[in-house]
Amino acid sequence: MVKSFEIMINLYVFDNKNSRSSIYGIGTYINELSKSISPYNKQGIHICFIHLNYDTKKLFQEEINGITHWYFPLSKIKYKDSEKHNQLYFQNIVFILKKYIQQTDNLIFHLNYLNCKTFSDALKASFNCKIVLAVHYLTWCLDLLSNVSQLKIILNKSDEKLEQLDIRVRKSFKEEKESLLSVDKVLCLSNHTAEILNKKYKIKKNNIAVIYNGLEDRSQREFDVEIIRQKYQLPIKTTVIMFAGRLDPVKGLSFFIRASKIVLEQFPDTHILVAGSGDYDSCMKECGNKWMNIHFIGLQEKVDLYELYSITDIGVIPSFHEQCSYVAIEMMMHGIPIVASTSTGLSEMVEEGITGLHVPVQEFEDKVDIDVSLLAEEMLYLLKNETERKEMGKNARKRYNMLYSSQIMGEKTNILYKKIYNI
Repeated sequence: MVKSFEIMINLYVFDNKNSRSSIYGIGTYINELSKSISPYNKQGIHICFIHLNYDTKKLFQEEINGITHWYFPLSKIKYKDSEKHNQLYFQNIVFILKKYIQQTDNLIFHLNYLNCKTFSDALKASFNCKIVLAVHYLTWCLDLLSNVSQLKIILNKSDEKLEQLDIRVRKSFKEEKESLLSVDKVLCLSNHTAEILNKKYKIKKNNIAVIYNGLEDRSQREFDVEIIRQKYQLPIKTTVIMFAGRLDPVKGLSFFIRASKIVLEQFPDTHILVAGSGDYDSCMKECGNKWMNIHFIGLQEKVDLYELYSITDIGVIPSFHEQCSYVAIEMMMHGIPIVASTSTGLSEMVEEGITGLHVPVQEFEDKVDIDVSLLAEEMLYLLKNETERKEMGKNARKRYNMLYSSQIMGEKTNILYKKIYNI
């Protein structure tokens, strides 16, 4: 039997500050992963986090929760050709890693950005290793608002009919597929993404694993709701509906605003909160004559956001692209029923009629849409049915405990690492 303190796996988790994924939850993912797998550090796994393109003048390291973190600075030499720049940067990183990595038994490199083929090839050429790639977003999902029907049309178009958007989508799809095929295990954050990678990207099912995001329980349920409402000058009995996220088309905010205007016609005292940063001018214009009833509160610190969650009655997430939404997890953590679109991972996160309500995303050849009247109808249903709303909130909290806690994420990720080497 292997002793509990004997190291069986040497793990290096990468974060790239220059990657597009750095603004799509990767920072939260890295922080939560570090905390959730820390109990396994030096108890079967030696763990190190490597932060690339960090804003520092020289390489340095620190210990956080008993785990070593290395910080690699930005490249001092800049090339106009971004691909050449990245290639040389990653080659230098691998060269340095060869000096620093002493234990190479059962070596795993866990990458967290999509266009990684150059890096993964260089790692495999220098180390006897296995590479895990976590998929935090797919580029075409952002360009096409997750319209699978439109993607299929673009991929099947003849070359002479391609437009600029088509060319961009095809290029990103090709690069992502090459990266996905270059690694040993693809880690998806939803079953929806796993299915797309299998059917569209032709990634074998046995090379795909699904592990949901997890968050440490930091709910504010122990706070006095009346005190918090007084702090934000909200009447005790007023219902609060909240949207949290970037003010961005992919988040479906315009649909939420339009639906909120319908809701306010029937329940004018309802407080509509929009937390997040982005294009305020467009959003305010969308509000029309209801702009005084829809409160844009900006990007909030977590402690303040979680206070607001504690007094929120209904959460609304009309996004077009979510792998495994941290906002949805936060809302479930706080026992908030959610009205969510059926886009990508949201359809499996929110259970229809149990933890919230679904609003279908409609796909057309060149666009996606959400029925605003139906979105408003679902919001109104929860407003009018307090008993059912509260029951859904309790179920949402149970679902968080069952699937989306930080501990569960750590346990499943630890199992994945060991399975890669049949340990």
